[in-house]
Amino acid sequence: MLVNKSTSKKIMPKVRLADNSWLRLKGLMFENQAVFDYALVFDLPSESVLHATIHMLFVFFPIDIVFLDKGKKVVDIVRGIQPFTPSCSPKKPAKFLIELPAGKASGIKEGDLLEWN
Repeated sequence: MLVNKSTSKKIMPKVRLADNSWLRLKGLMFENQAVFDYALVFDLPSESVLHATIHMLFVFFPIDIVFLDKGKKVVDIVRGIQPFTPSCSPKKPAKFLIELPAGKASGIKEGDLLEWN
């Protein structure tokens, strides 16, 4: 479950981890929007802007992206990023990023603390 600890609000009931190179590379490529009912959490190798940069190639629907630092504090949010966007980077270094169905980041703001299990 993905929870906003700052507001005690539940964001998504299901969480999947992209915690290895293959899962981080694949992300949501070729995923069916109808089955994207979870938060996809990327645990990145290091906290940086470069490692947190993603693309939307072969992702066929818009999503929200939340970038977090090593303390799981939100450092940037991109809402409604469109399919086939070539590049998206956070404003500040991130250790984690979370891909959510479009609109699901509406209750999150910069500075919030998130938690998942």
